[in-house]
Amino acid sequence: MKKVILITGVSSGFGKQISRLLVRAGHIVYRTVRYEPAPGATEHLLKMDLTNYISIRNTVNTVLRREGRIDVLINNAGMHTGGPIETTSSTNIRLQIETNFIGMANLTKKVLPVMRKQGGGTIINFSSIGGLMGLPYQAYYSASKFAIEGFSEALRMEVKQFNIKVIVINPGDFHTNNTLNRRKFLPSSVDDDPYREQFKRTLEVIEKDENNGWLPQYLAKKIIRIINCRNPKQRYIIAPFEQKLAVLLKYILPGKLFRKILEGHYRIK
Repeated sequence: MKKVILITGVSSGFGKQISRLLVRAGHIVYRTVRYEPAPGATEHLLKMDLTNYISIRNTVNTVLRREGRIDVLINNAGMHTGGPIETTSSTNIRLQIETNFIGMANLTKKVLPVMRKQGGGTIINFSSIGGLMGLPYQAYYSASKFAIEGFSEALRMEVKQFNIKVIVINPGDFHTNNTLNRRKFLPSSVDDDPYREQFKRTLEVIEKDENNGWLPQYLAKKIIRIINCRNPKQRYIIAPFEQKLAVLLKYILPGKLFRKILEGHYRIK
């Protein structure tokens, strides 16, 4: 069945691959990018800035004016900062939270009345393995994803009566543009930074894991199946076995023991 789908953040990575497969499957797919689309781009490619409420409102209104409904909202867009908690700039902290959480929440709020009136819909929120455990030198990224987890749990119960499904996706390490994009937001590595050497060691591990990760096409195919599923699960952890195991261990091991496992992986002395 053809659906009207709104997906954010399609310039690269997950969003780009998911939107391609959705179009190929015959759905009407409205895709958003943060910057002005190139001349001649499809009319279904819209500029939207998640840190700007007016931009969010205009995007939803455009889809409604053209299609009259939104069957699926895929909250994929986000950003990935990195660095020590102490030396990360306030500007980057604010941008991280406003993009990954506040913008996502505002877009969801604009779509909810639409789905209520039409009798249902599906909301897919992209969290992360980092939304299930705090990751060293990715604290603000993890914080934004933890927020998505709590938001989604509450939202799921509130909208049940309106036949709106809320699904959370927890990707593990994938080979996307995250590594390159994060480097734009790293704190300057000055000689007197007390975290400098440890951060350098840990960042090497983080980037190695990402560069050796699965390709985004793998996750995109999973999302297509989830959208077509009549009774989808609440959560999908899409990650290698070791990372799925880490999530399980987080909840069954004593906290100190699990922390030592993470410290060993990230070469924290």
